[in-house]
Amino acid sequence: PLSPLSSTGFVVGHAGLYQALAMFAVAYFIIGMTVLSVCAIATNGALDAGGAYYMISRALGPEFGGSIGIMFFLANVCGSALYVLGLVEAVVDSFGIPPGQKAGTGVHVLPQSYWYELLYGTVLLALCLLVCLVGASIYAKATFLIFLIVAGVLGTVLVSFFATRPIRVPIRLPYLNGSEIENGSFTGFSLDTLQKNLGGDYAVDYTTGQKMSFSSVFAVMFNGCTGIMAGSNMSGDLKRPSYSIPRGTISAVLFTYLVYNLLAFLMCATCNRVLLQKDYGFLHDISIFPPLVTVGIYAATLSAAMSNLIGASRILYALARDDLFGRVLAPAKKTSASGNPVMAVILSWLVVQLVLFSGKLNTIAGVVTTFFLLVYATVNLACLALEWASAPNFRPTFRYFTWHTCLLGIAGCCVMMFLISPVSASASLGFLLLLLLALHYLSPSSTWGYISQALIFHQVRKYLLMLDVRKDHVKFWRPQMLLMVQNPRGSARLIDFVNDLKKSGLYILGHVELQDLDTLPSDPLQSQQDSWLSLVDKLNVKAFVSLTLAPSVRHGVRQLLFTSGLGGMRPNTLVLGFYDDEAPQDGLARHPAFTSTREEVPLGFPPLRAPTSPKLLSAREYVGIVADALKMLRNVLLARQLESLDKAWELRRAASPPPTIHVWPVNLLRPDSARYADTCSLFLLQMACVLNMARAWRRARLRLFLCVEAGTMPHAQEEKLRQLLKDLRIQAQIQLVPWDAITRLHWQTCRGPPGGPAEEEEEEEEGVVNFPTNTTQVSDEYVCAANKLVLEQSPGPAVRFLYLPRPPADTSLYPLYLHQLELLTRGLGPTVLVHGVSAVTSTQL
Repeated sequence: PLSPLSSTGFVVGHAGLYQALAMFAVAYFIIGMTVLSVCAIATNGALDAGGAYYMISRALGPEFGGSIGIMFFLANVCGSALYVLGLVEAVVDSFGIPPGQKAGTGVHVLPQSYWYELLYGTVLLALCLLVCLVGASIYAKATFLIFLIVAGVLGTVLVSFFATRPIRVPIRLPYLNGSEIENGSFTGFSLDTLQKNLGGDYAVDYTTGQKMSFSSVFAVMFNGCTGIMAGSNMSGDLKRPSYSIPRGTISAVLFTYLVYNLLAFLMCATCNRVLLQKDYGFLHDISIFPPLVTVGIYAATLSAAMSNLIGASRILYALARDDLFGRVLAPAKKTSASGNPVMAVILSWLVVQLVLFSGKLNTIAGVVTTFFLLVYATVNLACLALEWASAPNFRPTFRYFTWHTCLLGIAGCCVMMFLISPVSASASLGFLLLLLLALHYLSPSSTWGYISQALIFHQVRKYLLMLDVRKDHVKFWRPQMLLMVQNPRGSARLIDFVNDLKKSGLYILGHVELQDLDTLPSDPLQSQQDSWLSLVDKLNVKAFVSLTLAPSVRHGVRQLLFTSGLGGMRPNTLVLGFYDDEAPQDGLARHPAFTSTREEVPLGFPPLRAPTSPKLLSAREYVGIVADALKMLRNVLLARQLESLDKAWELRRAASPPPTIHVWPVNLLRPDSARYADTCSLFLLQMACVLNMARAWRRARLRLFLCVEAGTMPHAQEEKLRQLLKDLRIQAQIQLVPWDAITRLHWQTCRGPPGGPAEEEEEEEEGVVNFPTNTTQVSDEYVCAANKLVLEQSPGPAVRFLYLPRPPADTSLYPLYLHQLELLTRGLGPTVLVHGVSAVTSTQL
């Protein structure tokens, strides 16, 4: 039996006084740290049914709460079975027929066998069931009566140590082939007895035939201390749980700790080792009123069994009510008219009954202890997480705890778990992990709030402050994208494509709503935010969402370029869809994220603009956005016909050769400036390489086109470019493209030969403010020829990267600039026009 009155004799008999006191200190240190955490959480808000499960689930989220709730339920179930078996053992010791006798004499009338003991346990468990079915009120009255009985017994036992004279106690030891009688001694207070009992002397446990050790004795002893959660398990039945739980739990811990230590000292000073090891019911023999001791031990053990049973039922009811396991636990929701969860009580009783088939007390003691230690560790973890998250709403009225006490409680629980039983500890952690994974993927989302979000916020804020933009280096440059999206219905594949292009960098989906807040009753963006976040989840892109109100799209993009991001995480690249007259297509409905799962497209996005409807921005405003971004030292990408890119088909087809990415790092609108090593060309190369590094694009091959003219030593240019690619660690195939016929068209229409004013202006192209004005120098005939040249090179690639020239300084030329870009990219399929303003490549280690 595992009441303090009897388990103490078992502990000191095997471990000795010194080790017993050490066990109590370790056990109550762990319990004390956990109690502080329980009190802190219990006084931080209203508690409902479920006790520790409710605390953990509301602090750590449904995954941790549900998995620990199941393990806490099993711990209470096994604990209840443990106490019932202990009570059966005590009853059989007192009233059982001795082994080898066919009939009993006197009070020894109960037959002994596995099935008889199972029957006794079933009857006792049925008694517990009846009390729990009546309700918490009768349970509270019964436990108070039991408390009075146990207190009276404890007083009688303490008096007996002083009042009883030395006696010899005959002990009958059961073995396989009969029995053996040995005498134990109650010596009264004796220094010699105390000295002999100071050290440990682990022997064979006569109830199991197994040799005891520190870990096995600690496991049995610790089960007598697990009642600290009894009060919190009844949190749904208490009138003021935040008031009652701290006071009741702390009082119980201090009282039982003093009782354990006092009993350990008195037993070691008055009883010899044989009596302590061979007769766990010796208190009955030395008491001044033996029947009262027997009644007290029975009452205490029965109370513990009922406490664990009713605790298990409350945990099961709370799990069922939270719907974490769906229909599996649905029957446990049913309650009586008074609110007692009768079905949860019955289901808990059935599980306890199954555990009773194990038959031996110490068989399940290690498992129960491991489960309780795991629960205690998680309670400490919940309190630690709340403390570390520094959330303003975590302000418990109980202040006698710190994160140090939580951490010590976690460490103590984990160490003792593995000291008691490495196998049970490992199996319990594995079971916990399986439950965590199952709940993570199968349980519905909750509205409790996730402590993980508070912890992530706390850590992200700290690391963002450490991210110093003054320490940026080109070696560690990465693209940080701001993709402007007018309507996601027409940009689903572009959103996917930019997600591949970001290379673990920042990715923001920007949207401008053309409204004036002064004329609106409230912010219209708040209602749209959820639709955008749902879109990000469904498309499985790692992106943030940034929405803004502005009188024009250009002003809105400026706002987002200035304000998006935080600290060292700000967009350095602006991505826009191309401005043309093509009718938008609803690619969202055809996206694999929705076609494969048969889910509806998220609501909240308006239908696409009709082809006859006016556009929200003009050509001049669109080019102005590009110019604004370049003035703000942002790189610019213009994506055309990306909605026609079927990535799944292009990249997964098994046909040979593999898909290609075509790269044209020359400014096709400036044939007099065919350089491959300027900042923009290198940025273009970098973006193509970054795309090729994405997991979905690794099968693709880069193909770089080198435009050459007759008499310019093309092989020398090719070798120079090949060396550049080698220095930049970019693997690409180089293809020479003669373009004499194209450049001839240019020189026929331009104002001067090579080396004239146009070339002088080109020298200023690297500047930030000075814009080239060569837009007027190339004819539509030349641009169409350049388009044809690009179109004729090799079979159709998956995507093309072209050089994007700067917009002209003269804003009146914006429409002509856009017209020439449209001619250049017409019919090319998925194409990305790229202009870079910052150094992004490095040849250094």
